[in-house]
Amino acid sequence: MNRLLKMRSISLVLGLMLFFSLSIANAQEVVQLSLEESIKYALENNVEAKNAQLEVLISKGIIGENRAAGLPQINSTVEMTKNIQPPLLILPAEAGGAIGGGDDGNPGMGGPDDITVIPFAVNYQSTLSVSVEQMIFNGSYFVGLKAAKTLKSLTEFDKEKTETDIIEATKKAYFTVLINNERKELVAANLGRIKELLKETEALHAEGFVEKLDVSRVKVQLNNLQSEFDKVQAAEEISKEILKVQIGMPINMDIVLEQNITDIHSLTEIESLLSNNGYRRVEMDQLNTNLELAKLDLKNNQVQYMPNISAFGTFQRVTGAERFNTVFDSDRWFSSSFAGLRMNIPIFDGLRKSNLVQQNRVKIRQLENQKYYLEENIELERHQANITLRNAITTLAVQEENRELALEVFEMTKIKYQEGVGSNLEVVEADSALKEAETNYFSALYDALIAKVDLEKALGIL
Repeated sequence: MNRLLKMRSISLVLGLMLFFSLSIANAQEVVQLSLEESIKYALENNVEAKNAQLEVLISKGIIGENRAAGLPQINSTVEMTKNIQPPLLILPAEAGGAIGGGDDGNPGMGGPDDITVIPFAVNYQSTLSVSVEQMIFNGSYFVGLKAAKTLKSLTEFDKEKTETDIIEATKKAYFTVLINNERKELVAANLGRIKELLKETEALHAEGFVEKLDVSRVKVQLNNLQSEFDKVQAAEEISKEILKVQIGMPINMDIVLEQNITDIHSLTEIESLLSNNGYRRVEMDQLNTNLELAKLDLKNNQVQYMPNISAFGTFQRVTGAERFNTVFDSDRWFSSSFAGLRMNIPIFDGLRKSNLVQQNRVKIRQLENQKYYLEENIELERHQANITLRNAITTLAVQEENRELALEVFEMTKIKYQEGVGSNLEVVEADSALKEAETNYFSALYDALIAKVDLEKALGIL
């Protein structure tokens, strides 16, 4: 009996621990986000943002790699050789006799009468060498250093451009969730109104004041609204998932937005945007940097007509023996060393460098044309974004007024119906008009928010 109670107690404790651990886990999976927090999270966790940061680190490594070419290059070699069939020196017989070779057991290996064959190496040889080479002058080296630093600047601009795109996409995804939240709440409120209307209509039908047809009309309207609510709810969930993917948040986490439309949709901010002339655009910085790289590439090909100068030196220790056990004896090691200067002078390469220079000049002209085209497009983009936002704000004001009027018409029609001076059909039609006005309003609101983001991007203030 005591054992049974003990087992039950353990099971209860384990159950409580599991419950609280699950509760804590669920609590940890819910994250509240404002717009600024979403942007900050995206810049830290979005895959493209991470890769852009890594590209900057790679460019730093490229600078170090190019700088290393101008530092002393030191190499060491250790070599051990067993001459299985040593190389041979073949001499005339007279020469072999003069140096003591031939068939008498001296170095010569014998052979036909007219030649003497002498081994050119011992059985075992070993070499230890250290070589040093130092660049003294190389025009490409100094151009390469500057190009590597310019490449680092380009990767930083690329990173800035990536972050700008991420901010733009995050804002639009955040606004989409907000719009769907507002639509969901509005459709839920409409559902409540229609349910109340259905209840009243059924009561009037039970008293014999309205026909069965009136009840059916309201039920159709209710079913349509319920279907719309389900669609809006699904759209809200999907937009949340898109936002999580955009900012790099795990799918298994849940998010709750801290802000609403009124916190973001500020007329004062919009007016300041419309009067803003804009700032620098990172796209122009990218193009200018690419143009600078093209000019450095041209300079690199031009300096290759100049000679390269370098200093070198080598120190060697060599040994040899007929038997392996004596190859490392100290008295068998001999030293040699040499040093010098080397100058490579380009003379003729089949006009390769000349053709490369011509390609570089054409590339520079292309980039200059692109720069002019980009400048014109930036001005056009700012102008279009400004006009689009102005039109969106005007349309939004009209749709907001239509929504208020449609709501007023619905309320008045409903009152007339309740007082018996209006028809059920008028109420249903007024409700349909209200839904259409609300749909148009949210569509205009979304367009205005997106146009605002587009103008911020065009002005270079994202």
